[in-house]
Amino acid sequence: MTAVKEESGQEDPGDMPDRGGEGYVPSQRRIDRERYKRTRARRATSIAALSTLVTGVVLYLVVVSAPGWPRTRETFFNGQYAREAFPKVLEGLWLNVRLLLICGAAVLVLGMLIAVARTLRGPVFFPLRALAAAYTDFFRGLPLIINLMIVVLGVPALRLQGITVDPVLLGGTALTLTYSAYVAEVFRAGIESVHPSQRAAARSLGLTNRQALRHVVLPQAVRRQVPPLLNDLVSLQKDTGLVSIGGAVDAVRAADIIVGRSLNYTPYIVAGLVFVALTIPMTRFTDWVTARMDRQRAQGGTL
Repeated sequence: MTAVKEESGQEDPGDMPDRGGEGYVPSQRRIDRERYKRTRARRATSIAALSTLVTGVVLYLVVVSAPGWPRTRETFFNGQYAREAFPKVLEGLWLNVRLLLICGAAVLVLGMLIAVARTLRGPVFFPLRALAAAYTDFFRGLPLIINLMIVVLGVPALRLQGITVDPVLLGGTALTLTYSAYVAEVFRAGIESVHPSQRAAARSLGLTNRQALRHVVLPQAVRRQVPPLLNDLVSLQKDTGLVSIGGAVDAVRAADIIVGRSLNYTPYIVAGLVFVALTIPMTRFTDWVTARMDRQRAQGGTL
């Protein structure tokens, strides 16, 4: 009987864990299989670590043996200027973080409103749909740096009473205007990805169009678009450094001040590494969320 089970590909009952948990003794074949898996995992880890070490050593030798490396190290990797710039860059980074939090919230709200406006049905809403489409087309096509220059540098030149000239507020406004157009398209894609039968089922239960949109369509749309929304948040975090063109002392501007005084570009490297260190956790979190949602979708856990 055992030979028949082995030939048919069925696992021996002795290999299967006892659901009761007590008194379970794995078979020798199962023990050998688990030991083999652990051995392969350790071997793969060792090979990966060794290949990484060899690659790192080769890259290091190639870089340090290059003809211009001493001058490059002095200009971009000077330890003295790095120590001087690091605390000031961190102090300026707090402004970037605040801009990320405030502008991120504003972008989500404005982007959602624009997306809803673009998906409204009925001829009476045509002007609203047209305005929302024009907004997204314009700000998605307008380079962010030009938008920042117009708002941060151009608005104060108008000398209008009651209009702020704070470069932080103006820069945050420009970031919100641009990123709302991108986020609106992400939300709109999510709304249109919800099958029309969902809305029809909600209407058949007595919900109005507004209630169906709020309680049925939008929750599914937002849940499906979490990964691209997080990617836009990562991009916004990096672009907060552009507010420095108006004189706001953020991480980039703090590095620029030291570079202008010393003519050494190490502070730029420090600022760049700080932004990278801030971005990597957000990027890995985005990858984790994406993989988790893919697994749920494959198992039928996400509508």
